[in-house]
Amino acid sequence: MKGLKNILKNAISLSLVLILVCGIAYPMALTVTGQVLFKDKAEGSFIEVDGEKVGSKNIGQQFTEPYFFKGRVSSVNYNTYTEKDKEDGTYEGPSSGSFNYAPSNPELKKRVEASIDEFLKNNPEVNREDIPADLMTASGSGLDPNISVKSAEIQVPAISKASGISEEKLNKMIKENTDSKFLGIFGEERVNVLELNIDVYKSMNKNK
Repeated sequence: MKGLKNILKNAISLSLVLILVCGIAYPMALTVTGQVLFKDKAEGSFIEVDGEKVGSKNIGQQFTEPYFFKGRVSSVNYNTYTEKDKEDGTYEGPSSGSFNYAPSNPELKKRVEASIDEFLKNNPEVNREDIPADLMTASGSGLDPNISVKSAEIQVPAISKASGISEEKLNKMIKENTDSKFLGIFGEERVNVLELNIDVYKSMNKNK
């Protein structure tokens, strides 16, 4: 009987210690560390314009206006929806993911062709074979906030016409919003679409 009591005592003591360490101390330590050393990232890397949050640097969003740069194709439509979509159940809430089509799936070709046609409609100066692959393919999450430098540059003529901003200035904005390769060797250079479009927005409003 005494042995059973010792076992129960040790089990309860261990449980309490683990609750204190893993359930309270560790989460608090991470929260404090995040707020002190990585406050912006810990709070979602939100970007503000005129005191209002317009999005997160790490989560892509849909841009439909002709004077804004477009991001990659999104299988979840960047969680954009209308009241009608919400009412009829078309939109079921925030999500992420890809189309997950196999290369042999005819739906993949159908989807890509539709995306190409839409892009060429909005960018008549571009040749079909010059469209960068990343613009026509979805990321694994469907929420990629970045595009390749080439994908941004190829949209410049159309954006220039719609916004009234010179192509030279738009190309300068692209360079200013280009992130380098990680440690200079890993990955590819990338352009954050939201930050680039904020510069477009500010430039357009500055000229008004």
